[in-house]
Amino acid sequence: MKKVLFITYYWPPSVKASLHWPLKMIKFLPESGWQPSVLTVEEDTFSSKDDSLLNDIDKNLEVIKADSFEPFNIYKKFTGRQKDEQLIASETISTINKSLTHRISIWIRMNLFIPDARAGWYYPAVKKGSAYLDKGNVDAIISIGPPHTTHLVGMKLSKKFSIPHIPVFIDPWVDIVYYKNFKRSKPTVALDNYLEKRVLQTSKSAVFVTKTMRNDYIKKYPFLNNKSHVLYWGYDEEDFKDIRSEIPGNEETILHAGNIFDFQNTPEFWKQVKSEINNGRKLKIKFIGTVSPGIKQTIENTGLNSYTEYLGFLPYNEMLKELSKASYLLVCATEPRHVPGKLFEYLRTGKPIIAFGNDNEEVKHILEETNSGMMFRYSQNAKEFFEKAKCIKTNQLKVKTYERRIISQRLAEIMEII
Repeated sequence: MKKVLFITYYWPPSVKASLHWPLKMIKFLPESGWQPSVLTVEEDTFSSKDDSLLNDIDKNLEVIKADSFEPFNIYKKFTGRQKDEQLIASETISTINKSLTHRISIWIRMNLFIPDARAGWYYPAVKKGSAYLDKGNVDAIISIGPPHTTHLVGMKLSKKFSIPHIPVFIDPWVDIVYYKNFKRSKPTVALDNYLEKRVLQTSKSAVFVTKTMRNDYIKKYPFLNNKSHVLYWGYDEEDFKDIRSEIPGNEETILHAGNIFDFQNTPEFWKQVKSEINNGRKLKIKFIGTVSPGIKQTIENTGLNSYTEYLGFLPYNEMLKELSKASYLLVCATEPRHVPGKLFEYLRTGKPIIAFGNDNEEVKHILEETNSGMMFRYSQNAKEFFEKAKCIKTNQLKVKTYERRIISQRLAEIMEII
């Protein structure tokens, strides 16, 4: 059996969404003749924890952990937070917070941590990875980003040990969407672009989780045309074996799962929800995960506080159960290259999906080919969705093409040809 080393900063019990793709690839790759091992961080102090995710890890899987310097404890002290206070991703980059300490922290994050705030993991990870690779044969290295520091680790180990490297881009690197509201200096952007290009130039192959992101990168780096692939985020059918879709009663629930940021606010939609309620419709809103201050403020200003529940973090299985109980599932596809990972779990539930995103043709196409929902621009109120939701019947045969077992087989095929 061939061997592959996965480099992923996030690993159970962290609940960071981007760990699910490597976790499931690692789960299914042995069926295709590849034995994985993992290089990850000793402790992720930023993310919440979900010990149930540990159940997906084979007890024989070799996991190598490296310490990291994370700046978030300094951030907490600088901004006056308690040492044991859980940070919320959508708040750390919120544009609503105008305090001087917050703005200074944002500037430091955007300009001094290159490629990202996990840059302090690079040297410890290279050291631990080198010690591991010194002991045995590995046939391929796969790095998962963001954080894109993992790709720098993968590039270094690939060069040092002459092992093919495949970076996997869950999100873009230099122009990831949440950078758009913040100023980055020209030297910072230039260095970031250099590192991104070097990783992709030296890689044997590259994987993107959306077609639009791959096409965008090929325009930027034409050399990727013949050595890049698309593997969607997907879902794991086994996660749904004990999940039963429930038929809503008289009360209808709109549910959003995952982080939602200020730049994903839909003020006209919230007004439409309030209008539907005023006209006698029994609607309520649920959020699982973190909600930005700007969105909370808009919901309050719209008069929806008494119709809204903020459930916070839930274990993964509990989150899936909440999806199955909802009437409608809300997703924000912020920019054209992004297909949210939660979309595929939404698809599997068969519940009508209401999506917001400006010019995101890829998400629109997925919704249309699966007949699973409708997409609107952020400025629209989506009144049409409430009128047509009962006619939405998801095509589960199309949805099954996104199973992660199938995606892992394609990943194995990519590794076989490098």
